[in-house]
Amino acid sequence: MTNNQRRRRTLLTLMTAATLTCTGTAASMAVPAADHFRSDRSLPLAGLHVLLTNDDSMRAVKPSNSDGLGLYELRKALCGAGADVVVIAPWQVQSGKGTAVTNGGTLSLRRRTQLPAGYENDCSGTPSGSPVYGVCLATGPCGPDSPSATPTDTVKFALRGGLAAKVGWKDYPDLVVTGINSGPNVSAQVNDSGTVGGALAALDEGVPAVAFSSSGDVGQFNFPVANYRAHARFAAGFLGGLRERGLFTDRFALKVDYPDVSAGRRAKSPVWASIGHGKVVWHAYEARTPGESDGDLFDITFGICDNEPASDCTETVRDADSTALLGRGHITVAPVTADRTYGARTNGAGQHDLARLKEYVEHHAPRY
Repeated sequence: MTNNQRRRRTLLTLMTAATLTCTGTAASMAVPAADHFRSDRSLPLAGLHVLLTNDDSMRAVKPSNSDGLGLYELRKALCGAGADVVVIAPWQVQSGKGTAVTNGGTLSLRRRTQLPAGYENDCSGTPSGSPVYGVCLATGPCGPDSPSATPTDTVKFALRGGLAAKVGWKDYPDLVVTGINSGPNVSAQVNDSGTVGGALAALDEGVPAVAFSSSGDVGQFNFPVANYRAHARFAAGFLGGLRERGLFTDRFALKVDYPDVSAGRRAKSPVWASIGHGKVVWHAYEARTPGESDGDLFDITFGICDNEPASDCTETVRDADSTALLGRGHITVAPVTADRTYGARTNGAGQHDLARLKEYVEHHAPRY
């Protein structure tokens, strides 16, 4: 038994100490062995247990498609490829929360019984029933104004007892997938990303993780279904290729960003990229005008940077994810690790994993 397996079994014994309020109907606790699900081996993700979360919530009601519609497109594609997918996601939009975690209080789960129109039957027949849960901070049922758990909260909770309690997964899932995020997560704002933060939380528990984010339209304020759908199709094939080649790893997460294809152009081939140092979005803090406050109020504003020479936004990394994605229209793949030690180096095994992944991305990953 490996150290991770020992730790997983130990963590499951802590379930009885967790304080949870759960609403909705729990899925069956009896889970067939993976090989009994989807015996058609032509499905690239057949039998794979996947925890799916995001930072956009599980609501999917906004006209801009910025509050979780990408999660449902990804759920549909993963189940269609044979995976058994369980969603445990933030109750409210948690964009920009990074790796934030809640240190006290009570988590409340609410199962979504009526899924968004067009997505009701996407995962019918899976062993778990593929429930969709939203997680809030409350001592009763989650309500419209209930504060939300963060993406990291949802992953830690799911892996440290939630999945076992709700769907009977007695061991960790094979993979944690986050997204599809509304908007790219590239360059400096990767540090702010709850989508990436959820993936890093999975690494902390020794579970492989991949974070998916899609570009919006030209202004990055609306997020066409076409972009989510194309990215979800790519994601299922991409993960299938990783699985086939034995490339799932808990040494680092993968961050995958998809370009805007809503105007009809195709995404260019996947490229292996670095996380850039420039900025694509900019947060500003503007003082209220005299008479509106006593000088203590500042409005937070948010906008897209102009990548002009010598500006605070300028990208300086030669193979930056933002340049390849937004400037050239490529799908970008970058490795992400929670080790932020300056000058850190991977060991021999880690370098071997990176080399194999880079070769897969550049030569064998799906092209759409």
